[in-house]
Amino acid sequence: MSFPEEVLKRAAKVRLLLLDVDGILTDARIILDAEGREIKHFCVRDGMGIKLLQQVGVEVGILSSRNSLPVTHRARELGIELLIQGELNKLELYEKIKHAKDLRDEEVAYMGDDWVDIPVLAKVGLAVTVPECWPPVRSYAHYVTQHPGGHGAVREVCDLILKATGKWEEMLRCFDPSGRFCFA
Repeated sequence: MSFPEEVLKRAAKVRLLLLDVDGILTDARIILDAEGREIKHFCVRDGMGIKLLQQVGVEVGILSSRNSLPVTHRARELGIELLIQGELNKLELYEKIKHAKDLRDEEVAYMGDDWVDIPVLAKVGLAVTVPECWPPVRSYAHYVTQHPGGHGAVREVCDLILKATGKWEEMLRCFDPSGRFCFA
C-alpha cells in the first residue's frame, strides 16, 4: 500500500498513536447479550499492527468516551497501558497526556470518527479517520484509511507509521523465512 508523501512526512514524526474505539478499533456496533453484557468485535490484524508499533518504540493508547469492559480486556491483552474511558472531553485528556509524556503535537497521531474526536484531530500532527466516519470529521483528517473501522483501519495506520519511520523493513526481517523472530 502506498501513502501520500505529505502523510508519510507527518507519520515519520509519530511517537504516540492514540485510538478511539467505537468506529476505529471496532465497526461502531455494540452488541448486547440477553443479560445486557457488551460484546465487541476486534480485528486481529489491528492488534498485530499495534504490537509491531510497540516493538519499535511507538506507544499506543486508547481514548474512549464510553466505558467498556471488553475494551479493558483488549487493551490488557495488547499491552496498552494508556487506556482512558468514559471521558467526553478528549482534548483535555490529550493535552494532559501530551504534557505528561513531553510530546509535541506533531509527534502524536490520532484516529477518530465522530464529533467528540474533532478537537483532537484538529491538534495532532497526524489526524486519521475511516471511510465511514461521521461526515464532518473527514475535513479534519490528514488521511482517510482505505479499510473500514474494525476491519484493518488501525493496521493500515500502523503500517503507515512503520514505513514512514523506516521500521517497515526491520519488521519484515523479524518474520523472514529463515525463522528469525524478533519478539521476546
